[in-house]
Amino acid sequence: MRLGDDGEIWLSGDTVFQGYLNNPGATAETLRDGWLATGDLGSLDEDGYLTITGRKKEILVTSGGESVSPGPLEERVRDHPLVHQCVVVGNDRPYVAALVTLDQEAVEHWLSMRGAPRLPPAELVRDPVLEAEVRRAVVTANTLVSKAEAIRTFRILAQPFTEEHGLLTPSLKLKRRAIQEAYEEEIEALYHV
Repeated sequence: MRLGDDGEIWLSGDTVFQGYLNNPGATAETLRDGWLATGDLGSLDEDGYLTITGRKKEILVTSGGESVSPGPLEERVRDHPLVHQCVVVGNDRPYVAALVTLDQEAVEHWLSMRGAPRLPPAELVRDPVLEAEVRRAVVTANTLVSKAEAIRTFRILAQPFTEEHGLLTPSLKLKRRAIQEAYEEEIEALYHV
């Protein structure tokens, strides 16, 4: 195992991958001097342990040329108990932004602890105290990256991304392209503030 110049994980070995049957073009794209380019990004710590940090095809490149791996940012935002999902956007845009959905059970508990009334989702996402809580999650996530890679703005959505709406895979992974198409207006609004 080794890392490519861009942090992509490369594997080599007799049982790893020999190539595609009758498809030398696809084999040449995947094998580099006998090394399998996995498409996964990773880093090695001082003890030689590998940490997978994201997928190469998910890398965003801002209009300023900054490469951003959305996975670690999204994961860190999701660490906040009120956040259910997060998708980072910013490909060919001047800066990085995010769409965030809420964990309904956690929000209900949070509201009851504050003595606040239950609000319909459309009103809840405009609650300034809730927005401040989500902003804390974003600020914490931004400590992982440089200022140019940081989430500058975000939008809280009233509904979660679901498989039924075609926004998640059966294994509950984000379908980034589908989300960007479904929330095109919201994303545009993030860049026209």
